[in-house]
Amino acid sequence: MTSLSLSPAADRGHPPAPRAVAVWLLVCAGMVFAMAIIGAITRLTESGLSITEWKPVTGALPPLSEAQWLAEFEKYRQIPEYQLLKRGMSLEEFKGIYFWEWLHRLWGRLIGVVFLLPLVWFWVRGQVSRALVPTLVGLFLLGGLQGFIGWFMVQSGLTERTDVSHYRLALHLGMAFLIYAALLKVALGLLDPAPTPQPAARRLRPHAWAALALLGVTVVWGAFVAGINAGLAYNTWPLMGGTLAPAEMWTLTPAWLNLLENTAAVQFVHRWVAVVTALVVLALAWRAWRTGGGTRLRGVAAGLAAATVAQVGLGIATLLSVVWIPLATAHQGGALVLTGLLVWTLHLLRPQPEMPRPDTSLPEMPAPR
Repeated sequence: MTSLSLSPAADRGHPPAPRAVAVWLLVCAGMVFAMAIIGAITRLTESGLSITEWKPVTGALPPLSEAQWLAEFEKYRQIPEYQLLKRGMSLEEFKGIYFWEWLHRLWGRLIGVVFLLPLVWFWVRGQVSRALVPTLVGLFLLGGLQGFIGWFMVQSGLTERTDVSHYRLALHLGMAFLIYAALLKVALGLLDPAPTPQPAARRLRPHAWAALALLGVTVVWGAFVAGINAGLAYNTWPLMGGTLAPAEMWTLTPAWLNLLENTAAVQFVHRWVAVVTALVVLALAWRAWRTGGGTRLRGVAAGLAAATVAQVGLGIATLLSVVWIPLATAHQGGALVLTGLLVWTLHLLRPQPEMPRPDTSLPEMPAPR
């Protein structure tokens, strides 16, 4: 009796194509990177609430006539953001913010198509290993969930608020980073399934995981900063309003709520968690460089150090410029670059499978008769 195969063409002589699959996944990761950049511009230009309905299929087309534009504008004029903050906006101004939200949603649809169609093609041709199929299907489902989270976020700003919930914004951004990191991890595993063993891997991997976790926390608080416009409050460095920790940090009760919703406290947390994260990543880069683990590990370590210094500089410059959109967008891109480099570092530090130990026990002697 033959075993069942998850790939219909697996028995027709089509061998797995790990390199082609990896390149496809890297293209998808690049598109997610671009999606995060478009999302940053959408947020920074306050364009995210310009489309007030979720139409996954028909919404791919923008308004094509003056009547359609006026209908979309009228829907926007009904929400609190327009009534309280944007009253008097012209139709041409509305078209400008509509473009970024439409592009953001359209790019998300394109990512879904670019992921799904090659997945089906590789699967039908038997070029995806059976072990990898659940992972790829899971990534596709995560992408669908991300689309729903995006609409869940937008909904929070359509009725009573003039902006989206910063908690939902953080969830949306965090999911984008998760999908991006997962795509890179799977692609690297296909391109380089057996990286050169690193003698210091056991010591460095916990450090690398800690760096990635701290980066995740920094990104979440960065989303909080963006969501409540905390980046516009204190535009000096390293002091905030002339002090290291302004008194306004503790105006909410209970006290812990300040860390999540107080403008001063949220910016303070993002600043200093970012500094701690940078120091941890720089220490990891230094340790990885000193291990003598080969050209690739040293190259990634050098990239980590350079990207970390650049990211700190971009963060400070964003503050000092009062959140100039090009700098703020580059700052979000820098976080993605650091994420990718840490995923690559963890790949190179992947523990090698242990070889079975030879059986050195003596054979039992037969009992004397």
